[in-house]
Amino acid sequence: MTRVLSVCNFKGGVGKSTTTQNLAVFLSALGSRVLVVDMDPQANATSGMGLNPRRLRHSLYDALIGRTSAEEIIKKTGLSGVDMLPAVAAMAGAGIELVDMPNREYKLKEVLAPLRDQYDFIIIDSPPSMGLLTLNALTAASRIIIPVQCEYYALEGLADLLGTIQMVNANLKVKICIMGALLTMYDQKSRLHREVAEEIRRKFRGYVFNAVIPRNASLAEAPSFGKTILQYDPYSHGAKAYRALAEEVLQLEGLRAV
Repeated sequence: MTRVLSVCNFKGGVGKSTTTQNLAVFLSALGSRVLVVDMDPQANATSGMGLNPRRLRHSLYDALIGRTSAEEIIKKTGLSGVDMLPAVAAMAGAGIELVDMPNREYKLKEVLAPLRDQYDFIIIDSPPSMGLLTLNALTAASRIIIPVQCEYYALEGLADLLGTIQMVNANLKVKICIMGALLTMYDQKSRLHREVAEEIRRKFRGYVFNAVIPRNASLAEAPSFGKTILQYDPYSHGAKAYRALAEEVLQLEGLRAV
């Protein structure tokens, strides 16, 4: 059975794309077949996986508006076991074009339906705002991973997102579950970070990953080379943290690493 995970937070700069691509490669390294889906017009996950959005003739945008099928735009990433449905800047226009389409909230789910038997995990990188593209990323998923930077405003954002997911479940007749909030850019030496992490674990008990992603220079540098942390610096603290996250995801899904 394919697990469809959406990496989502309405706040930008919290590590959504970094989490999407690095979780994907470590799930693959642990024996899973993974499809990365970039729903963000910024296309950070696309470029971070080594693809140049400016050189792509077709992207997920074409599939969402019915111009082509998902099978025709799947790209190999050069990483064994990881494929990609890439984004381009034109994705921003898809949010407008979807408005008048029937079943507009479920277009991504329809696009992914023929691919579900080909992968163990489909991981969706969502835009950092609430709109039709993000709504599609939510309705297509069965589980949500929420990257949360360790700052006080993150608490409000996390509460708002959880409320939105409850509304989506109620109004669009889907059943999206929270897999967990993921603490990112964590500095153990920072008193503020320690206090915020403790508060998040207290307020959202049972919904926070044990794995914590540290503030790490290699994680910040890797995307500029079009590489994941596994390719760029596999022995870094950031790489070890994302491997721990992948192992935890497999455990939560009742799967065993190969």
